[in-house]
Amino acid sequence: MKQLFKFILNFLPRPFLIRLSYTIRPFLAFFLKGDTFTDPIDGKSFKSFLPYGYSKQRDNALSPSTLSLERHRLLWLYLKNETDFFSAKKKALHFAPEQAFYKRFRNMKNLDYTTTDLLSPLADVKADICNLPFNDNEFDVILCNHVLEHIPDDIKAMQELYRVLKPRGIGIFQVPQDLSREKTFEDYSITNKRERAKIFGQYDHVRVYGRDYFNKLRSVGFKVEEVDYTSKLSEEDIKRFCLAKGEIIPVVTK
Repeated sequence: MKQLFKFILNFLPRPFLIRLSYTIRPFLAFFLKGDTFTDPIDGKSFKSFLPYGYSKQRDNALSPSTLSLERHRLLWLYLKNETDFFSAKKKALHFAPEQAFYKRFRNMKNLDYTTTDLLSPLADVKADICNLPFNDNEFDVILCNHVLEHIPDDIKAMQELYRVLKPRGIGIFQVPQDLSREKTFEDYSITNKRERAKIFGQYDHVRVYGRDYFNKLRSVGFKVEEVDYTSKLSEEDIKRFCLAKGEIIPVVTK
C-alpha cells in the first residue's frame, strides 16, 4: 500500500487527486473502521490510518475519513481549545483549503469565509499569493499552511499576508520545517523531480525551512509565537490522534 500511495502522490496532478478523494474516502473509512486511532476533527475511529509521504512514507498519517494529516489534526485541536475561531465573528481567508477543513469552515455561521489558490478547485478566488486582490487590513484570520515552501519569492508572499491581515488579526502559517537546521536551504539548480522530492520532501517544494523561518516572518512586521501545542497534550492523546510530537505551530499577529 505504501508504494501505491507514493506513486499516486508523485504522479497524479493535485487538482485530480482532490476530486478523486471525494469518491474513495467513504470506502476507505468503511474498511478501516476500528477503535485504535481517532480523528479529532470528526470524532471517528479506525484500526489504522493510511500511510502518506512523497518521498518517505509515514505510517498512520492520513485519516481515512477527513483525509487530515498530523498537522491538520494538531491545528484543529489548537483552534478549538485555545482560540475563539469557532465562536467569534471573523472574516477569514484560507489559502489552498484542505479538504479536512473546507466544508466545516464553510458551514460555520460565525465565519465570513473566503478561500484562495491558483489551482485548487476549492478556491473561491484564483489568485497569486504575491499579488493578492484584497484590500489592506481586510481579514481577522488568515490560514496559509504548507504554501510558502512552494513560492520562489516567499518574502513578497509574507508581505502580502501582512498587508491583508487586520491589526490584532491572527495568522497561522505552517510550513515543512527542520528545527535542527538554523538556516533555510534553497537550491534552484536541482530540477529533477525525484531529487527535489528526496532533498526538499516534495517534488514541487523550493526550500527546506530552518529556524530562521520565524525571523523571516518577523522581518515583514509580524509578531510570532512558536507554539508547541503537543506539549499541552497527554502521551495518550498524541498517540490516539496520530500527531507529530514537538511540531511547532507558527502563530502570527499584526
